[in-house]
Parts: sequence; structure tokens; C-alpha cells
Amino acid sequence: MTNAVFTASESSAYDDRIEERYHFPQTYLRQAREAVGDFILYYEPRRTTGPSSSTGRQAYFACARVVAIDEDLKLPGHHYARISDFLEFDHAVPFNQSGRYYESMLQKADGSTNKGAFGRAVRSIPSHEFAAILLAGMSAPLEPWESEAVENPAALPLVADTPPDYVSRVIVTHLINRRFRDTAFRRHVRQAYQNTCAVTGLRLVNGGGRPEVQAAHIRPVEADGPDTVRNGIALTGTAHWLFDRGLLSFGDDYSILLSPHGVPDELDRLIRPQRTLILPEQAAWRPHATYLAWHRQNRFKS
Repeated sequence: MTNAVFTASESSAYDDRIEERYHFPQTYLRQAREAVGDFILYYEPRRTTGPSSSTGRQAYFACARVVAIDEDLKLPGHHYARISDFLEFDHAVPFNQSGRYYESMLQKADGSTNKGAFGRAVRSIPSHEFAAILLAGMSAPLEPWESEAVENPAALPLVADTPPDYVSRVIVTHLINRRFRDTAFRRHVRQAYQNTCAVTGLRLVNGGGRPEVQAAHIRPVEADGPDTVRNGIALTGTAHWLFDRGLLSFGDDYSILLSPHGVPDELDRLIRPQRTLILPEQAAWRPHATYLAWHRQNRFKS
């Protein structure tokens, strides 16, 4: 097993859904196989929509575990890396910060960028460099109400360019810890929706500064739903209760759907009059049609 970097973007021509699968050509089969059973980093390139595009962040933005490699039976010469334990970073980590390259292989001896290495969509990465990127990406300080629930991995200081191997082992332990993942998911969803309920439009904050809005998985964890923002939605406690019980769901056009079975009139009046969801500004954070369809088919009492 070894850590690796997978290059990915929303507009990729490959058959990706990066929280579940990563599609790649035969060229990278060896590197992908070596990563099976271990964590990888996702990197967004500069070019995201075509040869002339330069809108990509050029940054590492998430991590995940590779659990298997399958051949693509429809497209010869291509394969799928099957993914689990996907988790977005608190913030994206640029590949180059003030002349410091997190991946040493991307920098030539003269300090310039090694474009050949950069061009590899799948590449192995030493464990200490992997750990440094993880620490930089998952470094948001915990709020007082979060610190009681989970240990903060940012407490592991990044004091050198080459953290010792034990740092990588410790932070990976955090990444697979359910309490840590729940805290990170909740924080990311709240941030994406600016602490506002997508159904009611309410933005409630208590006297201690804690937002009352909750982060709901659209496809729940127990049904193999990933901890990605696009499988999440910010809801008040009442809307969350309705959603989990199948009395509330959403269309692919983000319309709000109410079940004809058992929704009291007074709860119906809480719904925004527009009958559409409030959405995150970033399209990549909006509910994915795959997860919305799962909820309608498996939970919604239509």
C-alpha cells in the first residue's frame, strides 16, 4: 500500500463520482493498484473545462481511501478505483505556497515546476508529504461546542516540511473515526449553506454563537452515503425530522416535495413560499441528483 494523488475536476471527461469511483486509463494502473487499501488525495488542476480553461484551484481539496480496482468493461484500456471514506478538506491546499511544494517530485532542482510530473493524473506520494497536506487541509480550529465531541487533528503541529511517519498514522486514524467525520461533515455543510436552513430559510444562532441548523445526509451513512457536502443539506431540526421520516424530499430541480401522508398544516407553513431549496453558491456543493433520487426512491412517502 502507498499514498497517492488523484487529479480530478467536476468537468472531467471521465466517468467519475469521486466520493464513490475514480475513472482512469491503463497508463496509471500500477500506481492505482499500489494505493489499494490506503488513503489518497484529490487534486484539482488549473484546467477544468477544456484546453483554454484556467479556473481550477490548483489545490488538494479532499482525501479518500481506495478499496478496489475494477476493469471498465465498457471502455477498453480503462479502470475504476472504488472509493470509500471520502472527506473534503476544511480548505483547499495550494500545491505551491510561497515557493514551497508539498510534493517534492513536482519541483525541479532549479526551483521550477516539473511539468512532466505534474502531468501525471495519478502519482504516488511519500507518507510524510501526504501527512503535511492532510494537516494543512484539515486545520480549521474547532468551535467550543465541537471540542467536546472530537479531538482536533490540527493539534498536531506542522513544524517541519517532513512530518514524522507517526503523524500520518495518527491523522489517518482521525479520518476513519465516525465522530471526527460527523463533526467535519457538519461543519462543511453548515459553511456551504451559511448556517441557513435550505427548506425554511431560517438562520438561527444561539446565545453562545452556535448555529442551530443541522447537517443531514441525503443518502445516510448506514446506506453507504458518503460524507461529502453534495450528499448533505442544512436543515432545521423540524425539517430534518420530516426529511429522515420520508415526509419531505427534493426533486432534481431542487423543488421541495411534501408527502401527502401525515404532514401537519402548521409544518407545511414553515416551507419557503417559493417551494425550492436555498442552494450553496458553489455548484459543486449542491445536492447531487444521484443522492436526491436515492432518497425519493427509498425514503420518500409519495
